[in-house]
Amino acid sequence: MDKSFLPNYIIESSWEVCNKVGGIYTVLSSRARMMQLFKHDKVIFIGPDFGDKVPSDIFEPDYRIFPNWQVAAAEEGLHIRVGRWLIPGNPIAVLVEYEQYYSNKNYIYSKLWSDFSVDSLHSYGDYDEASMFSYASAKVVESFCSHVANMNDNIVFHGNEWMSGLGLLYVRKFLPHVATVFTTHATSIGRSIAGNGKPLYDYFTGYNGDQMAFELNMQSKHSIEKQTAHNVDCFTTVSSITARECEQLLEKAPDIVTPNGFNDDFVPYGTGYTRRRYESRRKLFKIANALTGKRFSETTTIISISGRNEFRNKGIDIFIRAVKNLKNYENKKRSILALVCVPCWTSGAREDLTERLSVKTKYDTPLPNSFTTHELHDMEHDTIAQQLKSFDNTDKSCDVTILMVPVYLDGKDGIVNMSYYDTLIANDLCIYPSYYEPWGYTPLESIAFHIPCITTSLAGFGQWVLQEFKGKETSLNRGVLVVERNDHNEDEVVGKITDAILNYVSNDGDTTKRAHEHARRLSLKALWTNFFDNYIEAYDIAFKKAFERRKNS
Repeated sequence: MDKSFLPNYIIESSWEVCNKVGGIYTVLSSRARMMQLFKHDKVIFIGPDFGDKVPSDIFEPDYRIFPNWQVAAAEEGLHIRVGRWLIPGNPIAVLVEYEQYYSNKNYIYSKLWSDFSVDSLHSYGDYDEASMFSYASAKVVESFCSHVANMNDNIVFHGNEWMSGLGLLYVRKFLPHVATVFTTHATSIGRSIAGNGKPLYDYFTGYNGDQMAFELNMQSKHSIEKQTAHNVDCFTTVSSITARECEQLLEKAPDIVTPNGFNDDFVPYGTGYTRRRYESRRKLFKIANALTGKRFSETTTIISISGRNEFRNKGIDIFIRAVKNLKNYENKKRSILALVCVPCWTSGAREDLTERLSVKTKYDTPLPNSFTTHELHDMEHDTIAQQLKSFDNTDKSCDVTILMVPVYLDGKDGIVNMSYYDTLIANDLCIYPSYYEPWGYTPLESIAFHIPCITTSLAGFGQWVLQEFKGKETSLNRGVLVVERNDHNEDEVVGKITDAILNYVSNDGDTTKRAHEHARRLSLKALWTNFFDNYIEAYDIAFKKAFERRKNS
């Protein structure tokens, strides 16, 4: 990288800064430490301010950071809180209130149309909220440039997903000296096509993004995403499979692919790993016993799926079908406990289960609805619940049990009361048979915790694994099995996953131990230390374009 294009400040905006919603939170929070090593305290994250709802263990205000700017911003009517995001690296974070801009929404949208042809006429739902936050983020950048930085500083403003588009376009017009980078982690149209049950891949080259946006009532989200991709200085995405999607549906090929990395500094090792795994497994077995009345020994194999609640896109349907295929499995020495750890519409922890867990007793009788750990608001219309309801967990002659853990695992759900990673470490095998998966953090997290996993050829992570294996066959015994998936081979995928589970469960201890070690070694290739250079290159691409503008202005 040309030293003249090294950033003085990196400002990055996302709805998920200090806001645990999904995978982008993991992307940003795990990358922050590398960014701090690259430009210490010249990295500033912008996120939405939800006031008292922002947990104190995630964000800590600090009035000593840019104190003069904090005063000036308040005088300008910009409502911000400056402090530290309490993640590895402790980067500076600016949380901004955005509700005040709703009153000016129509004017903002009209300018967006006249300046960049963005169609906000069909907006609904979260479009307005995301756009007002994005606008507020741009005003933060504008104020920061006025009071902290100077015109000669190299400043990059990086936005994530369509929710950041309005702010990026505002900065592109009114702060032309600021370099802009836009990362789409999944196109809104691609996700919608897949989520609506349409064959995304068979007719891929025939899809027109604008036409599909009209058909799926996604005009505004697609419009802001497309125009942002075309007008920023550097457009990136997270995998080769999504790059192809961007080129077809947004009519813009990314300038560079920036894969999602990971940090393993919080993965325990040695006796710490063994202790946490033992404690987590013991707790899950206790919950399963209290629900079903079945007994679970230490030799029980725990398998799971987790992630966003997208029944088809995330392959939840495939996972459940594969587990149901195992009902005739018999192995009294090694039973199987399958977990569906996917947030649903819950009304809280089950009182009957809470009561059972409060005492040190092993149960022989099941609870009603023995497939779910939490109460559901609308069980009759919950797709996962209805699928699991037909699986008889009370049949003690069956060595397979499947449970629904329908909450975000934050350690405060009332039943599991463990973080996602503390729950993950208890697993023997994780399964993510995604149909639509731009990257796939869950399988990467799995192998980072030394747990072999199954993914598919339609996941960005799966494509990366295939590249790393360089044509050699993938398998669970080598850490990751990548199952070939397309629009029409669901039965084949279910069969392959069923067979893979049965083969893996039959492994001896040494083979299983080697599989866990292979998983760990593969995860080291996906650390941020190996992937962060792609971001440096993205900044370089953006700065060169911004520098040309500066020369010609």
